[in-house]
Amino acid sequence: MVNGLYSKEKLYLPDFKGALFPVLDRGESYPHHNLYWITSEKWDLELLGGILLSRVANLFIDSYSVRMRGGYLRFQAQYLRKIRVPNLDGIDRSSAAALRKAFRAHDGAAATAAALPLYGLDSLPA
Repeated sequence: MVNGLYSKEKLYLPDFKGALFPVLDRGESYPHHNLYWITSEKWDLELLGGILLSRVANLFIDSYSVRMRGGYLRFQAQYLRKIRVPNLDGIDRSSAAALRKAFRAHDGAAATAAALPLYGLDSLPA
């Protein structure tokens, strides 16, 4: 499998988890059971991954998804599509760099801090 989805960069998202946790695949694997994936010709996937790692994106899922036993959320396609992301052209370089850095470090708090201004928010409810 050298072409198609296998060789594309993609973000993987598990179906069940306590919070969104995107993982970047650089085109080295094929998604199988219980994984959703995102590819894009427009977005830098580390930048998008930072947004999805933030508590802001998780609030969208928490609003639409059902909680399963143990408090886990379902990250199915119909819920993932409802996450609203900022306009890519409106993301300044400094915010983009902070989101990429947070994504690489899997730092949800840093991702949230960088994402809040992009959504016109100062804070989130506790």
